[in-house]
Amino acid sequence: MARKKQARELSMRKTREILRLGLNCGLGYRAISRSCSVSVSTVGKYLGQAKEAKLRYEQIESMDDSQLCKLLKKEILAPKAESRPQPDWPYIHQELKKKGVTLTLLWQEHKEIYPHGYQSTQFCEHYYRWKKKLKVSLRQTHKAGEKMFVDYAGQTVPVHDRGSGKVSQVQIFVAVLGASNYTYAEAGWDQSLPRWIGSHIHAFEYFQGVPGMVVSDNLLSGVSRSCRYEPDINPTYNDMATYYGTAIIPARVQKPRDKAKVETGVQVVGRWILARLRKRTFFSLGELNQAIGEFLKELNEKPFQKLPGSRLSVFKEIEQKALLALPVHPYSFAEWKKAKVNIDYHVELCGHYYSVPYALVQELVEIRYNAATVEILHKGKRVASHQRDNRKGTHTTVREHMPQSHRRYLEWTPSRIINWAGSTGKSTARIVETIINLRQHPEQGYRSCLGILRLGKKYSPKRLEAACTRALAIKAYSYKSIRSILEKGLDKEPLTPEKEYPLIEHTNIRGSDYFNLKEAKLC
Repeated sequence: MARKKQARELSMRKTREILRLGLNCGLGYRAISRSCSVSVSTVGKYLGQAKEAKLRYEQIESMDDSQLCKLLKKEILAPKAESRPQPDWPYIHQELKKKGVTLTLLWQEHKEIYPHGYQSTQFCEHYYRWKKKLKVSLRQTHKAGEKMFVDYAGQTVPVHDRGSGKVSQVQIFVAVLGASNYTYAEAGWDQSLPRWIGSHIHAFEYFQGVPGMVVSDNLLSGVSRSCRYEPDINPTYNDMATYYGTAIIPARVQKPRDKAKVETGVQVVGRWILARLRKRTFFSLGELNQAIGEFLKELNEKPFQKLPGSRLSVFKEIEQKALLALPVHPYSFAEWKKAKVNIDYHVELCGHYYSVPYALVQELVEIRYNAATVEILHKGKRVASHQRDNRKGTHTTVREHMPQSHRRYLEWTPSRIINWAGSTGKSTARIVETIINLRQHPEQGYRSCLGILRLGKKYSPKRLEAACTRALAIKAYSYKSIRSILEKGLDKEPLTPEKEYPLIEHTNIRGSDYFNLKEAKLC
């Protein structure tokens, strides 16, 4: 049942993402299908239901999952296929990158100037012949502001530590805009999720805008589960895309043309920038990024070989104005985790426990956290927010989350747990009672007590009682201490009283009286 419930909640999350990309970002069905890892018919179904219910995205944001489910019930017809504009010659090739420009429109303009020029069929045929002479990476046509391609270069750059002499091989992140080939690159210590997200933020700031889609490789930082047909986007990566109003579309496995732009961009960065830096020694990441930035400026201003203009000129002419506006503040990095609310209405994160409303006991929730805050969401709605606390084994409890009286669905009480422990033995009951009494709130000790009682299933109640007897003797009132006693088999050894050693009399042993007498003489 828990797995089915989790699957339903995950599907609602994808449903919300489908509606966001369709109603708020205006993406087509196929783009949404690839971004959300669902079929095109599913995209059409949910968007059609939303349109039939006359829902705006602002309304959907304010609804919880149950309200949204009630409105998305009716079956709809399959979406109509979108028409695909086709490109043409150097000027035509560049014009087709602008939004709304089609090959038919360009042919009509050509006929107005040259009434005896090519007819439509010949116009297309001659363009295709010309386009075959271009490099493979240049043959694809991308609309201005539509896509940004991202990946890491295979080549690394050494950075030396002045103090220790250690050499670190740093990674090179590359981002390329589809229409203009405008390129961004930066160095980072590794390919971890924080670095991956940070590089995207820096790329958006460098481009002074956000593309409609980000096409990424099936990198572990960006894609949780690599699959040719249904890759799962990392929750943090998806959260960043939602914040900037863009969509993540992973490239298909073993389909290099899906990311041909960035593949070429990586080659160009390797030859134009990294190769020129190979004889230089860098002692900091900032120093390396400054050098990359200088060569990056030259690269973007360098004229194209077979097309008019440069990356920078085409970017300013057609692509810059087509990008989405940057938000006022950059995205704050946060990670996600799923958790089940324990009977003490707390969830665990990195060894610390945070409270949620007690009505959510045994419910599945999502935790969004960064260095400063912890947010807990249930069915897409935030139910609790706490300051981050890295102390392990302690609790952060909001008094309003605690129950005012015992309810039907909250049957756990200190007396019930102590009585349950008593069925194992008197020592077990005393340990449980002591742990509960030592906590500021009794509920904060429930988790430790339940852990101790579960040890009886693994090691037998008899051994647990013996371990608790030894723990009481040495005043070790914790789950870890009792577990350690059982793991090491100390519960099977007899308890021996502490030995009392007789006082030793010797001329060199002066005792406390000697020092008191010495102090009196000094005074």
